[in-house]
Amino acid sequence: MVEAPEVMNIRQASEYLGVSPDTLYKYVYEEKIPAFKLGNRWKFKKTILDSWMERKSTVGEGKIKKRPRTARAVAGR
Repeated sequence: MVEAPEVMNIRQASEYLGVSPDTLYKYVYEEKIPAFKLGNRWKFKKTILDSWMERKSTVGEGKIKKRPRTARAVAGR
């Protein structure tokens, strides 16, 4: 397995993350993923992507899922 460079372009980052370049562009423009522009090219820092993925995997995309109501909770209303 080839080591990912510290700063990646769209193609390298899409391979690293396992998504298509088109999907990665979409995430960048929706500000769903950390990236920065160097000139007119989007760049991704590996350590920041790793931290971002770690946060997303432990938080679950930042969304709190509601637990289903129990029969008792519904009956008490």
